[in-house]
Amino acid sequence: MNAGIIGLGRYTPEKIVTNFDLEKHMDTSDEWIRTRTGIEERRYASDDVDTSDMAFEAAKEAIKDAGIDASQIGLILVATVTPDMPFPSVSTMIQHKLGAINAAAMDISAACAGFMYGVITAKQFVESDTYPYVLVVGVEKLTKITNFEDRNTAVLFGDGAGAVVIGKVSEGRGILSFELGADGSGGKHLLQNGPYLEMNGREVFKFAVRQMGESAESVITKAGLSKEDVDFLVPHQANIRIMEASRQRLGLPEEKMSKTINQFGNTSSASIPISLKEEVLNGKVKDDDVVVLVGFGGGLTWGAICLKWGK
Repeated sequence: MNAGIIGLGRYTPEKIVTNFDLEKHMDTSDEWIRTRTGIEERRYASDDVDTSDMAFEAAKEAIKDAGIDASQIGLILVATVTPDMPFPSVSTMIQHKLGAINAAAMDISAACAGFMYGVITAKQFVESDTYPYVLVVGVEKLTKITNFEDRNTAVLFGDGAGAVVIGKVSEGRGILSFELGADGSGGKHLLQNGPYLEMNGREVFKFAVRQMGESAESVITKAGLSKEDVDFLVPHQANIRIMEASRQRLGLPEEKMSKTINQFGNTSSASIPISLKEEVLNGKVKDDDVVVLVGFGGGLTWGAICLKWGK
């Protein structure tokens, strides 16, 4: 039996920051941000809400959605580059809060591709019968490392968390294929240098447009499927132009691609699970749909998954 997603949760902070809000203290405009990125607003966590707090809320919802008890989880994987502190890890913090007393726990650092790395790591443990259930959380408080004097990056990022429970699913469903990759030579283009995140937007854009399309096509082929078999695409919500390039490469109509970047901005490792939850709630992702998840991030890293939705 394949491993698949059996529970799904998310948390997005209450505070909404619009492009018009940013106009007030930054040399930018709503039109400039929307046309270049697709972002209209993003969520900022308050000072008293840290990464682990958001991770806990998303995880709690995913466990409830899976219909299991936290004590049944064998492993917790948290993908983040903005932990509360260098150690202890966010995963151990939420293990304690959740009461997941039987779970091992560790954090993964693969930037925006971290959630993909987490899900594929979880798949191995579940399918080898090492653990019955693995909790994977993608969570970022990017406002902690955003330079609000740099309009090119400050307009992009938001805070949030998304979580899934990975377990065995019924025959034919679950994760059909995957691809993970890295190119350390490009690490200089997207990094945290000192207190703040820095990005060479032009180089990251070129890399992302190429890699997102290639990876999506690769997992479809590995699954023994064709582009025509794909029912829905959930790309990392980094930039609408990058996302559109992936959609067009797969020949999908607009309504078959998740677009939550307008609401939440770029939430890094949280963006794919947040988006997936949105599309399940609004009925766009249904049982037995073939769904492609694809993301990229600092490192440079990337990952893609082709799955058949449902328990």
